[in-house]
Amino acid sequence: MRVLDAENQLQLDNDNLNTRIGLLEVKLLESEQVLKPLKDSEKRYRRLFESAQDGILILDADTGRVVDANPFLLHLLGYSYSAMYGQFIWEIGVFKDIAASKDAFQTLQQNEYIRYEDLPLETSQGHPIAVEFVSNVYLVDQHKVIQCNIRDITARKRDEAERKKLQAAIEQSAEIIVMTDAQGKIQFVNPSYERATGYSREEVIGQNQCILNNGMQDEAYYRTLWETISDGRTWEGRLDNKRKDGTFYTEESSISPVRDASNRIINYVSVSRDITEQLRLAEQYQQAQKMEAVGLLAGGVAHDFNNMLAVIIGYTELALHRADLDPSLRSNLDEVVNAARRSADITRQLLTFARKQPTAPVVLNLHKAVEGILKMLHRLIGEDVVLAWLPGEGPCSVMIDPTQVDQILANLCVNARDAIADIGRITIETGNAIFDEAYCSQNAGFVSGEFVKLSISDDGCGMGKDVIHHIFDPFFTSKGVGEGTGLGLSMVYGIVKQNNGFINVYSEPGNGTTFSIYLPLVTDNAVNKLPENAVEDPKGNYETVLVVEDEPALLALSKLMLEQMGYRVLTAGTPEEAMTLAREHAVDLQLLITDVVMPEMNGKELSKRLKALFPHIKILFMSGYTANVITKRGGLDESVNFIQKPFSMQNLAAKVSEVLNESR
Repeated sequence: MRVLDAENQLQLDNDNLNTRIGLLEVKLLESEQVLKPLKDSEKRYRRLFESAQDGILILDADTGRVVDANPFLLHLLGYSYSAMYGQFIWEIGVFKDIAASKDAFQTLQQNEYIRYEDLPLETSQGHPIAVEFVSNVYLVDQHKVIQCNIRDITARKRDEAERKKLQAAIEQSAEIIVMTDAQGKIQFVNPSYERATGYSREEVIGQNQCILNNGMQDEAYYRTLWETISDGRTWEGRLDNKRKDGTFYTEESSISPVRDASNRIINYVSVSRDITEQLRLAEQYQQAQKMEAVGLLAGGVAHDFNNMLAVIIGYTELALHRADLDPSLRSNLDEVVNAARRSADITRQLLTFARKQPTAPVVLNLHKAVEGILKMLHRLIGEDVVLAWLPGEGPCSVMIDPTQVDQILANLCVNARDAIADIGRITIETGNAIFDEAYCSQNAGFVSGEFVKLSISDDGCGMGKDVIHHIFDPFFTSKGVGEGTGLGLSMVYGIVKQNNGFINVYSEPGNGTTFSIYLPLVTDNAVNKLPENAVEDPKGNYETVLVVEDEPALLALSKLMLEQMGYRVLTAGTPEEAMTLAREHAVDLQLLITDVVMPEMNGKELSKRLKALFPHIKILFMSGYTANVITKRGGLDESVNFIQKPFSMQNLAAKVSEVLNESR
């Protein structure tokens, strides 16, 4: 019985044990089912932790020691895991002197969150990097930890810096920069655009670029432009545009397409430069070069022509001195002389244009000079035109030949009168002007300094730019056939340039014209000296005169003229021949008359050689050029004795007598 009871009890215990084991297995199974997601979650977290492209640093929230760091952070900072694990955050090299140090760690413990958008760090090798640092506190198994997310923003910072530099360059560039969309609507303009066009950025954003078109380019021009850039190519060329105020300007442009990643054109960018002033200065420079070239040509032609006129006038005058000359022939020869002298006047105008007209400049009061010619100007312009004289109050002394003032006023007043159709007004004004180097650098032909200004204005028909560009060209005239030689204004130009001045013209069609002439102000009190009148018809006393001239016809003529005046004449076609003759006639030689410009040796050098041999010899220079050329090209001073070709027999006689009779 007891055995049976014992067996039953054992069976019961086994059953209970099996039941408990079953229950335990069930519980274990249930635990595994519960823990498996946790283990999977931990694996996923670890994979994310290990593969994250941002640095992750785990700290013990109580101690500040590093308990974990992901590979990205270790690679970024150049540390091994063992070098960081277990270290206090503020003892790790890269974190020692930054905001995330011990003090910041204490702040983090209190606030449980810290964020630094731009935190400078250094790698273990000392390379600077910039990071975005975000840290916060959370519980892990009832224990506080701090997770620090560290994102490398070095490249982003570099890109931002480059963008800022690029933006600053665009904003501060002197070039005009415009960006449009693919349809040509403006999306961006820089300040240079605003300065060049007068439009503000707000006024043009969303507008089409053609807002600046002025109609000077035809449709074909713009069609070619758009076809070029739409095809993905860069267009380069010039565009004439219109500012907000209606004025025009020219820009040199380069327009390029901008593509996206799929190679689709999404924008166009235009880089332009305002070249209006550059073109104006280039045009002024070209005009100055042209005037200089024409001046040189005119001077050369006039020199040779003067030689021929001297021969014509001289031989005609010799013929007129013949007692047996037929009266009808005398009348014809008088006409020849008159025509030759008129030709000489035209030649002088050419020389004036070429800045080679002989002058006798003196210091004069420009107000008095103008007042002295007013009566003549009244007669010249007629009764239908009012002549107003408005003298300025400032100093008005200038150095100029008085006859040149008359020439300037006469030519400009006649020009003004011809521009007035019926009744009108001509105004002559004087004043003072000062120009600095900065102004002159932007205005070709202007000279810095103090000037006396002489202005002649009219209310006539005015001129367009196409006419203004040519008014100083010799033989250019806008008048009808037979109404002008085209030399008046070129002569004015030559006079002004010859006297170191400059001239400015302002005119608009229908609104009259103003010529403003600027002559250097003379501040000293020099006394005016006008040339003395020549002695009329003097005769020689058989003095020996040596004439040196490389033009054979003029040399022969000079010999005949001087012999008729009562001189003994020696002639030489070259300076070397002249030296030989001088040595042969050393005792009798009293006067040298020499051309200034000759092939072998100029007149200055010849006169120096003869003066060295014969100190008492007198010198008279002659030339188809002028006294101005003698002082510059010939290298002589302004006090030399000079006679300009062509000269009459009377002029030559007076000048030779004057030179021979001057005190030693």
